[in-house]
Amino acid sequence: MTDNGAPVERTLVLLKPDAVARGTMGRVLTRFEDALLKVVGSKMVWMDADLTRKHYFDLEERFGAGVYNATATFMQSGPVLALVLEGIDAVKTVRKLVGSTYPNEAAPGTIRGDYAHQNKAYATANGIAVANLVHASGNLDEAKQEVALWFTDEELFEYSTVAEKFVL
Repeated sequence: MTDNGAPVERTLVLLKPDAVARGTMGRVLTRFEDALLKVVGSKMVWMDADLTRKHYFDLEERFGAGVYNATATFMQSGPVLALVLEGIDAVKTVRKLVGSTYPNEAAPGTIRGDYAHQNKAYATANGIAVANLVHASGNLDEAKQEVALWFTDEELFEYSTVAEKFVL
């Protein structure tokens, strides 16, 4: 907690294979840093079937095998950049910056609204995952579980930024 009661949180962000392949990683990362979110962990990973199943453990149950299989194929098609971001209300802040899950519904000014355009109907009709550039933890409990899945304590760093002098 900060002195004013706002929670300092950590959340997981994955820059998906489409963000890596399109060369948008730097621009997306800049959006998070501009919002005073601090990178406390990062690594590039090529997801295997085991990590994909652990990360998307409930996707098949919630949306069916077709959605899980399309997502797994997509997420294993190239490397992802995994990030742990820290900041005041980090989970909500990241979700706001990322925008709606479906890029065609994402507001201009959000990452998905500015860099993606695919919609659910197109993806479903073609049996593919929605290429939406970014995964962001949906809530604080999910963020804690996902950070622990992707990073060990030794891979996460404590340090101060110049901006923290003004916001914490």
